[in-house]
Amino acid sequence: MYLNMVMRGFFAYAKAFLMSTRQSPDLSGILPAASGDSVRQIDCKTEEEFIMSMIRVENITFSYPSSFDPVFENVSFQIDTEWKLGLVGRNGRGKTTLLKLLLGEYEYRGKITGAVTFDYFPFPVSDKTQMTEDILRQVCPNARQWELIRELSYLGIESEVLWRPFETMSNGEQTKALLAALFLKEEHFLLIDEPTNHLDVEGRRQMADYLKRKRGFILVSHDRYLLDECVDHILSLNRSNIEIQSGNFSSWMENFKKRQNFEINRNESLKKDIRRMKESARQAKVWSDKVESSKRGAADKGYVGHKAAKMMKRSKNAEARKERAAEEKSKLLNNAEYAEMLKITPLMYHSEKLVSFSDVAVIYEGNQVCDAVTFQICRGERILIQGKNGSGKSSLLKLLLKYPIEHTGTVTSGSGLVISYVPQDTSHLKGTLTEFAKVHKIDESLFKAILRKMDFERVQFEKDMKDFSAGQKKKVLIAKSLCEPAHLYVWDEPLNYIDVYSRIQIEQLIRQFSPAMLLVEHDVTFQKEIDAKVITL
Repeated sequence: MYLNMVMRGFFAYAKAFLMSTRQSPDLSGILPAASGDSVRQIDCKTEEEFIMSMIRVENITFSYPSSFDPVFENVSFQIDTEWKLGLVGRNGRGKTTLLKLLLGEYEYRGKITGAVTFDYFPFPVSDKTQMTEDILRQVCPNARQWELIRELSYLGIESEVLWRPFETMSNGEQTKALLAALFLKEEHFLLIDEPTNHLDVEGRRQMADYLKRKRGFILVSHDRYLLDECVDHILSLNRSNIEIQSGNFSSWMENFKKRQNFEINRNESLKKDIRRMKESARQAKVWSDKVESSKRGAADKGYVGHKAAKMMKRSKNAEARKERAAEEKSKLLNNAEYAEMLKITPLMYHSEKLVSFSDVAVIYEGNQVCDAVTFQICRGERILIQGKNGSGKSSLLKLLLKYPIEHTGTVTSGSGLVISYVPQDTSHLKGTLTEFAKVHKIDESLFKAILRKMDFERVQFEKDMKDFSAGQKKKVLIAKSLCEPAHLYVWDEPLNYIDVYSRIQIEQLIRQFSPAMLLVEHDVTFQKEIDAKVITL
């Protein structure tokens, strides 16, 4: 009986600790809550339920066969299966890799345990000509029809799509339907990888509202609005460690910046102390050398020599202590993230007006897909095209680039206008960065310098671009555009897969240099930050 009481006490303490901890167990301490954090209510669970609700990752080490550097090394953390967990980190840090490890798709050293089955989103569909209901039943065979209809309604999708071929739905509708089906699988823990890419603004709002209703998932996203709306914990892949904190993205970012600034200031203080100790040691050495040289005439040479040696030893020990203190803090300092300022060199056009669209609408298969729009782009002006999926936003940009797309109205660009274009698609990228720079006739040194500012490691420069992450590929296209002097920058959904810090860099760039731009982008925070004029299709 006494043993049972002890065990109950232990489990109660462990549960309270895990629910309140701000960092994963392998970190040095618990991070204080950001202002506005509320105290979480602890659900009453039995000891067995508590243990069964945890997913444990213990001492995971993994590296790709083509790389000597490990993606993860002795990583440990644990999460509750009821958490709404946002997974964040810069491009190439291993977010998707971590999901694949949880799914058991890669071999690794260590152990992953949990009483749930993992499912991955996006779900692959091999034959999109099938009826939507048939495809969704492949995903969740035990779900009732009324349950499918209910989940689809939460995401703004009419029930009639169930009896249509899957391919007749828009990409956004397909995304939402598959996600709804996956959430109908009981005792499953969903791993959601970038669900809002290519979703319009309304689709992203619906996605956020839907995920608010759910629990028990990991969400990989760089969409700050989405992360703030629907997660209650953040799992962050930092430069040198992994941390877990309760709250949404904004509260995590606030805490991270506070700690980063604190560590930077503390490091500077340590460096000053070290410099003082080194100067003290130098002076002590000069003094001891003088004493040694004067020993010839001293009455007690042994005493003087001993005193000098003792002085030197004290100085060296003090210096060594400061060096060790600085080394102990270096790991935390290594987590510092910097959004270093990017630069662009827009060309000055000879007239105020660059481009004009007059009663332009895109036509697909004989049907006009949106209302006709009329607008113009002037020097230093930012125009952002917004509309539902399938409304012709990307096609509108391509008309400016002389793509043979059926349309109404006229598109006129000024004579000699130089345009730099960033497409959505990155599938064509292959070969090294050096080869890419030569093909596109851009300055290789400048190109790589921009990529370094966007958190590319030098080791990436020698890799084949086909092995880059989706975010890294997108950065290659953006860096290329920044290398190109142009009158007008046309970017089609440039932020897909791009990490938060790089988004901040791009926002700062646009605000500082005010290049003329025509963009399609659904990131609500980005739209506000660049203060663009919005054209709605």
